[in-house]
Amino acid sequence: MTKPTSGNRRAADRERPEGPYELGDGAPLDQKMIRDEQARFVDFVAQIYDGAETLLGPGGGQREMRMVLHLIANHFDGLLVTSSSLAAASGLSYGTALRTMDDLVARGLVVRRERTASGRSHSLHPSATLLARWRQFAYRSDALMRGTLRKETPAKPRRAPPSAVLPPPAVLDTKLSLGRGLRVLVHADPTFMAMLNLKRQFEMILGTRIESRAHSIDRLHAEIIANAQRPVSQYDIVAVDLPWFGEMAEAGRLLPLNAMITESGGFDQADIYPDALASSCWQGKHYGVPIMVSGEILVYRKDLLAAAGLEPPRTVEQTLAIARTLHDPKAGLAGISWNGGRGTPLGHTFMMILSAFGQPIIDLHPTADGFDFERITSANLRPMFQSDAAVQTVEYLLELLAVSPPGILQMAWYDRASTYAKGRAAMAYSHSLLAPIHETDPTSPAYLSTGYAPHPTGPMGRPIVPMGGYSLAIPANIAANRISEVWRAIQTLTTASATKLYLTNGSLASSRISVSRDPEVSALSPLVLAVDEMARRGFLRMWPRPPVPGIAELIVIAGEEIHDILSGRKTARDALATAQRRAEALPHFRHSF
Repeated sequence: MTKPTSGNRRAADRERPEGPYELGDGAPLDQKMIRDEQARFVDFVAQIYDGAETLLGPGGGQREMRMVLHLIANHFDGLLVTSSSLAAASGLSYGTALRTMDDLVARGLVVRRERTASGRSHSLHPSATLLARWRQFAYRSDALMRGTLRKETPAKPRRAPPSAVLPPPAVLDTKLSLGRGLRVLVHADPTFMAMLNLKRQFEMILGTRIESRAHSIDRLHAEIIANAQRPVSQYDIVAVDLPWFGEMAEAGRLLPLNAMITESGGFDQADIYPDALASSCWQGKHYGVPIMVSGEILVYRKDLLAAAGLEPPRTVEQTLAIARTLHDPKAGLAGISWNGGRGTPLGHTFMMILSAFGQPIIDLHPTADGFDFERITSANLRPMFQSDAAVQTVEYLLELLAVSPPGILQMAWYDRASTYAKGRAAMAYSHSLLAPIHETDPTSPAYLSTGYAPHPTGPMGRPIVPMGGYSLAIPANIAANRISEVWRAIQTLTTASATKLYLTNGSLASSRISVSRDPEVSALSPLVLAVDEMARRGFLRMWPRPPVPGIAELIVIAGEEIHDILSGRKTARDALATAQRRAEALPHFRHSF
């Protein structure tokens, strides 16, 4: 019996004109529908066979498919496969199964990796080549099911070619040689939570146990500093907030990576968002590799704005007008939510909105498209708390108070995003990394009803999306014999394939351009392509939070003094003057005026 192919269907059957009630030969409509269903299924099966041959090669599809399925399923589950277990799963005789395994290894579709130092025991894994082919095969099959079984009409958008789809990460050819496993210190946000949820899979990929500790932002900062004071680091990898790199590098807490990046050869820097890569450097040296990039944006309820006949805001005046229109405390709806909590949360809000008024927190040199945060001299370190833009920012925040949720002066990052996600605010200043709480929750009133925009601008500002995010770095006091293996781990954890895995498992913050534009990733949420488009237009920038030494202290000062203004303890004039004096007393800013 010949294998069915799409060419076996008679051309006359495909081209015969159809009347409204019957076929040309008088067959009733229901028979026509049954025949078309059967023909579509024949085409579907034929093309699935064609895809399997593309994946495995002519003649091998049926014999090897069970092995491939077993290998790939266990790869995704983080379970080890041995020759014996694969032979048992294949349904072949033991000898035939072993010969088939050898053939798959010889063709570069399967990796045989040593399990023990003696080399007598091995595990089997799908290779990067097989995973890439499998991803394309699965993508094509999904397209077939949409067009054949689900009867999607031609009016649907054309799907991207399978070659545009990033494959899952493959195992390392040789396991990491790290006694006691890989020890990681991270931030407690959706990207790193996704990484922790994928712990077993990454342990198999790396070939070593992973121990991970997650902290809030302030505790993470304190723990990195405390760890640097130990004789030997307790961690192999630390997640560093992008603005901290100047401080951490100047204090000697992180290991420079330039030599390792050069020796790596294939390390793809061009795919990383430029400002994220640049902010992981200090004085011309690389200290980290971005793993997650987030943008602080304005989110708004498209349905509420449309019902009120309003357009998304582009300026702070328009933002206030919309917030006042939609603010309805009796209905439990505030106009806008934001970080108002004392200290670090409000300090970030002040800096971000200050940038939308056209002024960085320190006196950076202006450029054609913003400000220069890479080439900084002592003259650029003058704090700008008494600038006209700072005064205007405070005035704007004071006006926001009247259209904000109850307790706004205690809110931090998650609070403002959660308030919006629960339908208690019509708009919010929010980081894109927290979008999953409404983008992936069908019970949220904001689900599929959220629009995204850059920060609304002040009189002298331009559209800006202040960049946030984290890079993976190596502590400077790590044991020397662990460095090369830890660098291999960082490269693996920050690849495009690994980054895609974080996004398909709960994160929506991508550090890599190719991942943001992957059709499977961009289909997760309109946010992904929205942030990528903002980056393409030059809005996603790091200068609102420049990675200079002392920036963390500067943020705290801003958050304390501005909080005193908003809570009525101080006048704007007195608090901004105090903030300026406190900032200029900091060691890094003392001689900048």
